Amino acid sequence: MSTPNVDLSQNGHIKTTDTLSSVGGIEEFDFSKLLDRPRPLNMERQRSYDERSLHELTSGLSPGPLSRTDEYPSRITDHLEYSFSPGRRSGYNTPRSLFGFEPHPMVAEAWDALRRSLVHFRGQPVGTIAALDNSEEKINYDQVFVRDFVPSALAFLMNGEPEIVKNFLLKTLRLQSWEKKIDRFHLGEGVMPASFKVLHDPVRNNETLMADFGESAIGRVAPVDSGFWWIILLRAYTKSTGDTSLAELPECQKGMRLILSLCLSEGFDTFPTLLCADGCCMIDRRMGVYGYPIEIQALFFMALRCALLLLKQDDEGKEVVERIVKRLHALSFHMRSYFWIDLKQLNDIYRYKTEEYSHTAVNKFNVIPDSLPEWIFDFMPSRGGYFIGNVSPARMDFRWFCMGNCIAILSSLATPEQSTAIMDLIESRWEELVGEMPLKVCYPAIEGHEWRIVTGCDPKNTRWSYHNGGSWPVLLWLLTAACIKTGRPQIARRAIELAESRLLKDNWPEYYDGKLGRYIGKQARKSQTWSIAGYLVARMMLEDPSHLGMVALEEDKQTKPLLRRSNSWTF
Repeated sequence: MSTPNVDLSQNGHIKTTDTLSSVGGIEEFDFSKLLDRPRPLNMERQRSYDERSLHELTSGLSPGPLSRTDEYPSRITDHLEYSFSPGRRSGYNTPRSLFGFEPHPMVAEAWDALRRSLVHFRGQPVGTIAALDNSEEKINYDQVFVRDFVPSALAFLMNGEPEIVKNFLLKTLRLQSWEKKIDRFHLGEGVMPASFKVLHDPVRNNETLMADFGESAIGRVAPVDSGFWWIILLRAYTKSTGDTSLAELPECQKGMRLILSLCLSEGFDTFPTLLCADGCCMIDRRMGVYGYPIEIQALFFMALRCALLLLKQDDEGKEVVERIVKRLHALSFHMRSYFWIDLKQLNDIYRYKTEEYSHTAVNKFNVIPDSLPEWIFDFMPSRGGYFIGNVSPARMDFRWFCMGNCIAILSSLATPEQSTAIMDLIESRWEELVGEMPLKVCYPAIEGHEWRIVTGCDPKNTRWSYHNGGSWPVLLWLLTAACIKTGRPQIARRAIELAESRLLKDNWPEYYDGKLGRYIGKQARKSQTWSIAGYLVARMMLEDPSHLGMVALEEDKQTKPLLRRSNSWTF
């Protein structure tokens, strides 16, 4: 993909579109024209896609359109009484929440900052830039990142402004069709961009899009998570608006199938998990997450479930649906059995025998007990557990990764009991995982010789900084959603109040450093958009818990395997 040789300035706002052209001579097709006549919404009281089992979706039944009248299960409504209200505005004049959570004066400031971050293309908002901080070299912080835009998109959906989300979904879908090449190697057709930028040519008075599929990224790694986030966001848009016409566009159906074809293809893998390179997700630098990182596996699981609800059961979609169902069964069993750890399982690993060669082996990955890190024995509480960072032959990464565990709860990759155990762990290890600023992206930090070997002496990922044990405010929305889903909103409220004590005063940093998250990150950008949006989404979900429906999926009984591992709730 070539870049036009013009004098460029980012994010020009042009209303005249007569002379506008797209990058590389690719004709820009306006998919939104196909949405002029949205299908009427079926308002009958019926079970939604989310409430139907995988078995029903693959047994010849034709599911109807998504319903706006879904209900949440009894374990949530035991704590809360609410109804789903798509498009409800939750901005400046938000009423007092169900938990007596008073509106905070910094909410208005956050909305102003979020709107200043909007990026326009040909007169339409298409996303938000990563950061508005102009104090340092922009590098790529002036681009629209797929993963970074998700909390912004959720904030706009919760505030009754879905148009920007629709524009974003369509523009990134258009970018998926571009030729993707790094040096002489072509990437898979379904790869979604990590980010894109709007380029303005003042001479010709036109705007073009420039996408990055990893060819410009540090380490030149393609973003595995972008496609998953795109599917998850498409489902959130459909759930929020009740409008199924966007997801049913042939282009969106094809986009989902292309993404999934990359992940469901058969090869040499003996596990249902996805094999990934370091730096392929939020942790986009070398941090020892190569292999089967929990963040990618949880996003993969959630994207599969969302796609199952969105894909049509036509000739092209039926085969994909069948493959999704098979993968979900295998993936849920694998993750719940081999990635889960609690005190009993830790003790079992500590006593493992090695070099077992048979189908009855207990230590199936030949993990050497002496490889257990010392910190894990003190970190593991009597009640509680979590999904560890990585499992592969002779290797278990016992680090805690916040995003993967929260997504596991929201997607119901974690069973209800495991979800409760994860929340128990967060409460028991509050100082380590939350400290003075939520929320640790991973714990603990690696340092010394291990840091030199694992990170390659990365000066940005020093101990308790950035991705190496840094504290990221954006994770607040994921924690809040997980808290509401498990009936523990008081945990989220406590974390939000901690964030409110500093975020605005510190000008919305990207991340904080230190064991407790006390210091603004040494290279953290200010006015970081997803820090702003993450706070707003967390706030709005506590004020109106029905918003949880956009980002949460209930457990499908058909995918629940018989667990043969001990879990923390048996103590």
